[in-house]
Amino acid sequence: MPGVSEDGLLIDNLVVRFGGLTAVDRVSLYAPVGRITGLVGPNGAGKTTTFNACTGLNRPTSGRIVLFGTDITRCSAQARAQRGLGRTFQRMELYDSLSVAENVALGLEAALAGRRPWGMLGGRRGEQARIREVADEAMARCGITALARRRPADLSTGQRRLVELARAVAGDSRVLLLDEPSSGLDRSETVAFGDILRGLVRDEGRGLLLVEHDMSLVMRICDYVYVLDFGRPIFEGTAAELAVSPVVRAAYLGSDDNSPELAAIEVGA
Repeated sequence: MPGVSEDGLLIDNLVVRFGGLTAVDRVSLYAPVGRITGLVGPNGAGKTTTFNACTGLNRPTSGRIVLFGTDITRCSAQARAQRGLGRTFQRMELYDSLSVAENVALGLEAALAGRRPWGMLGGRRGEQARIREVADEAMARCGITALARRRPADLSTGQRRLVELARAVAGDSRVLLLDEPSSGLDRSETVAFGDILRGLVRDEGRGLLLVEHDMSLVMRICDYVYVLDFGRPIFEGTAAELAVSPVVRAAYLGSDDNSPELAAIEVGA
């Protein structure tokens, strides 16, 4: 991809097949640090499969995945995380037996354990202060400090989403893949969530790659957007360009001029 630097995540001509089904067909995209990049498309478009290939949960059939200039296509999921790639999932995975603070702290604890698994037992005591400090900072960044001692099971969906995000932030990943992070949130929660994401990029210089069905959120916070349809890339450009793309209207939004997705895009135009 001409002009692309090495400061972020590069997906180059990615193909993922399951038997005779091609789930991702020659997808290329770039998600640099310092930017929120959107990846959108209808259900079954291949967005989560692309994420899984990036994080090592799926093995690509062909193509490359490059992180900060290093080809990680054949690396383990652990090795990718150690190089600065983090991820959240559509279905939240929080430990209800732990407090919010303990859940958030797991982000950094897992990263440290992965870097030197045999040294964690001996070094754990000396690193506890750092882990607590990082967890406190991540909770403050996500606005959930007041929830630190509560259990995730007692929280709203919006609060649980923020706990999951704070855990990913605590893991110190420079590029974060967020899979439908606004799912289950109401309008005010979605707006607040978007503001937090923009702050992560503005204040900490992280890179975010966002899979999202809420087009109003995409239009408001994404600097650049890629669109998939049936596993194939059909558009890339700014949110303003997305708003007037006839290809996106025809293939992604369909012909219904009253569709909520189309209305969201037009509002952002």
